[in-house]
Parts: sequence; C-alpha cells; structure tokens
Amino acid sequence: MFEKKDLSRRVWLIDEGRGVFILLMVLYHLFYDLVFIFEVNLPVFEWKATGYFQLIIAGFFVFISGVSSRFSRGNLKRGVQCFAFGLLMTAGTWLFLPSQIVLFGILHMLGISMILFGLLKPILDKIPPLVGLIGCVLLYFVTYHTQTGTWGVLGWQIGLPTGWYTTDFLFFLGLPKPEFWSSDYFPLLPWIFMYLSGTFAGVYVKNRQCPSWFYTPHSRVLAFLGRNTILIYLVHQPIIYAVLYVLFALMR
Repeated sequence: MFEKKDLSRRVWLIDEGRGVFILLMVLYHLFYDLVFIFEVNLPVFEWKATGYFQLIIAGFFVFISGVSSRFSRGNLKRGVQCFAFGLLMTAGTWLFLPSQIVLFGILHMLGISMILFGLLKPILDKIPPLVGLIGCVLLYFVTYHTQTGTWGVLGWQIGLPTGWYTTDFLFFLGLPKPEFWSSDYFPLLPWIFMYLSGTFAGVYVKNRQCPSWFYTPHSRVLAFLGRNTILIYLVHQPIIYAVLYVLFALMR
C-alpha cells in the first residue's frame, strides 16, 4: 500500500521532483514498449534528442535519490530492499518477457548505491560538500563511457584494458561482455557518482540552506507520487504491457 508519513519535515521540492520524473519515466517506458515489444513505428524514438531526454530523466532521478538519502537513517535497509526489488524485476522479466530481461537496472544500481553510502557515510561526511559534489560530477563524466572501453573528459581520454570486458561477472560495474544484454542497464560506473553527487547536495538541502520554496508545497499530487516512486516503478511496466496487449488484441 501507499505509505503514510509525517509530512511536517518533508522537503516538498524533492518529493515533487521525484513525482515529475517518475511520470516522465512511465511515459518513456510506454513509448519503449510500443516500439520494441509491439513493433509500432515511432520515428521520434530514433531521434538523438529522445535518447538525451531519457538520459536527463534518469540522471535527475538518480541525483534526487542521492539527495533523499540524507534524510534516511536506514540507508542500508533501504538499499537491501531496493536491490531485492531489482531482483524481483529480473525474475519477472526472465519468466514473462525474456526478450526484455533486466539484469542490472536502475533499482539494482540504486540499491547498491544506498548500501555503499550507508557503509561509507562516516568517511564521506569528512569531505566538504562542495568538493564532494564537484568531484562526483566530474567523475561521472570521466567514467561515462566505461561501457565502451574509455575514460576521459574534455578531450582527454584513455582506453581501458580489453580483459576487463571478458568476464561474465563485472557487468554491474559497467564492464559487460560484447554479448551482454539488459533492457534496463544502469551500471555502477558512472551512475554511482551521480547518486553520490546527490548525497553531497543533500547536505545543503537538509541543513535548510536552499531557498524557502524548496520546503513549501506546490503540488500535493506530484509529492504523493514522489513519495511512492519504488511502488510505481515496480507496477507501471506490467500495467502498461497488459493494457497495450489488450488494446492490440482488440484491434486485430
């Protein structure tokens, strides 16, 4: 069921931001299913701008998740639960839609990131928030092309050893074999740095150092959705698939 919490200390803009981005993610997955499962010809999905749009949605969602971790006293528990939901997603796609199997998606990545943050928080707290924020953003862009074998930024680039991409077990780091496939793929490199950048930004948010409109409600509907993003993420794909399956069956 949807959670009921004391909302008196909520940072409304975080909840509302998550609500916006979970809605955009649902919309993206609707079009993804139309194109790649039901084979509808939608040229817009082939535009580069659409890929950037998906990347921006995911980036902000991961960043906000990092900010939110500053407000939790149980990141280890939350991380284990989130990773377990990711495994449930893997099992569900493997059993019912193997062509779209999710081996290491956003829930897996967020789960491990929460666990690592919970374990490393005493060390991370010794880093000045601004230094940590800038450093993690830089590391995100440096490691962004890990999957394709390079690290670099602003014209500087190094190639990674090809041997790193020959094992079956390092795909979670962003080192997949050439034949690796996951319909939703968010490896730790580079995404953990986007998450950690959010945790450093979260220091300022938690300390009430942001403008006052961060902390006042603007849309209770979006905030409600934002407080229940995990549940929405888990159920939206089966619902979308079921509705589209019925519609296309009726149209035959």
